[in-house]
Amino acid sequence: MVTIKDVASAAGVSTATVSRVIADKPHVSDAVREKVMAAVEQLGYRPNLVAQNLRAQQSKILGLIVSDIQNPFFRHISRAVEDTAHENGYSVILCNTDENPDKEKMYLQLMQDQNTAGIILSPTKRASREFERILKLNIPLAVIDRRVADFDIDNIVTDNLFLAEKITSHFCENGYQRIAGLFGDSSTTGIERHQGYLSALKKAGRNALKELVRFIAPRELTGYEAARDLLELAQPPDAIFTSNSLLAVGVLLAIKEKNLSIPGQIGLATFDDTSWAKLVTPSITVVDQPAYEIGQTATEMLIKRIKDPSRSARKVILKGHLIVRQSSVRP
Repeated sequence: MVTIKDVASAAGVSTATVSRVIADKPHVSDAVREKVMAAVEQLGYRPNLVAQNLRAQQSKILGLIVSDIQNPFFRHISRAVEDTAHENGYSVILCNTDENPDKEKMYLQLMQDQNTAGIILSPTKRASREFERILKLNIPLAVIDRRVADFDIDNIVTDNLFLAEKITSHFCENGYQRIAGLFGDSSTTGIERHQGYLSALKKAGRNALKELVRFIAPRELTGYEAARDLLELAQPPDAIFTSNSLLAVGVLLAIKEKNLSIPGQIGLATFDDTSWAKLVTPSITVVDQPAYEIGQTATEMLIKRIKDPSRSARKVILKGHLIVRQSSVRP
């Protein structure tokens, strides 16, 4: 591996001079600077960023820890975080926990070991209960997607209760009677969406039936299995609301196996607009969450906290909107 000593030898200068050039510090002549950079390029030298960060006591790296990178919602957030970080001179390390608290703990420790400037975190269920432990890492933090009510932390979420109520009310207004709901079992997000579902049913004068509700891992397979069970009930649902697009894919597979028509025999709506939702026939009614805005807002807030650790924490609730398509509107 090429070292700073190799560059200094090739350029005929001291290692201190090479360090000054690489750090773009003053008091180095243009001629020497050009000679050093020519040696850097010729030898293919890359600075030891970890060592630089430790010496500087402040890195230019942000950590992004998401709960499921397969979910398009988190892919959009990741894009926004990377874009915004790059615009502000930061790089991003992306980690995926798969809702596994042990992986989450490992990645949080990694961020501390790497002297990361700050972390954007979509926490697992356990982390939501153990934020005192996370705060002891003494790393600037912004929490996304999941609500953290009892701690003084920057928190950026979607108005889940309101949006779930919008979907369920839309089903009621279109004459659906037995509306099933599939909700994530590992975060505050699923709880809030279930509350919105219940609120809409109550306002419509409907009874909430436990047999039509499932709290499950937000995956395609679990969505398929839950929908298959629901459709085997003596009185199956005539509409299904899923709290993310991965669950919706599984539900579509189960409906297809049953040869049921959408929306005539069963309605379908989901959180998160994806490219396939408007391309399939019938097109799928969705709640479009502001995923890019969540990532952008979280990154901007985190960078502000890095620069001013004493600033007051902010709780930001962003609005999404219902996009009505064919899958939920009865003929």
